[in-house]
Amino acid sequence: MNQITAIAPAHPATIDVGGKPYLRDAKGNLVPVETVKATDLLMDETVRKITGFARELSEQIARFKGHTFEDVGALQALFRQEYEAPLGGQKGNITLTTFDGCQKVQVQIADLIEFGPELQAAKALIDECLVDWSADSRTELRAIVNRVFSVEKEGQINRAELFMLLRVEVEDERWQNAMRAIRDSIRVIGSKTYVRFYERDEAGDQWRPISIDLARV
Repeated sequence: MNQITAIAPAHPATIDVGGKPYLRDAKGNLVPVETVKATDLLMDETVRKITGFARELSEQIARFKGHTFEDVGALQALFRQEYEAPLGGQKGNITLTTFDGCQKVQVQIADLIEFGPELQAAKALIDECLVDWSADSRTELRAIVNRVFSVEKEGQINRAELFMLLRVEVEDERWQNAMRAIRDSIRVIGSKTYVRFYERDEAGDQWRPISIDLARV
């Protein structure tokens, strides 16, 4: 039986079987390289090249993120030691700026939340209100409610619109009970830390984000 070993000839994924080059297809089958279309070979090589660079960049960003939090943490520890007070807000949010006010690093901690069964009670009360109110009244409010609960997957809601809904003042007692039920449904299940970077040419200019998001570069 011929032993299968990976080699690195012209194509990076070529597998040598008894001195003959093969490629493994999506089903796991070994296909002779000579039978693979040139365009498929070119596509394979291009994707492998790009994803190789992407993997290296991802690892570099992960190291950068770790170093960033280490540097910020070291600065906070220094301030705590020097002034016996923490550097940053109560939740851990912190903004650091250069002496000239032209570069800024922001660390923000956001709560991760989910919604309990009280939300279903709130939805029932809101539906009662919408049924009783005349069809041509509170059209903007109806639109917000529809956006909140109009989702593709069961059990999910539009959170941004939900929090907008909580700011709406309505005297109807059912509505107020619904808003209280929504607030009671909110559960904080953890937190996530974000770090953002900004710069500007002069201290009075608008801040420009330094994007590390591939879609925004």
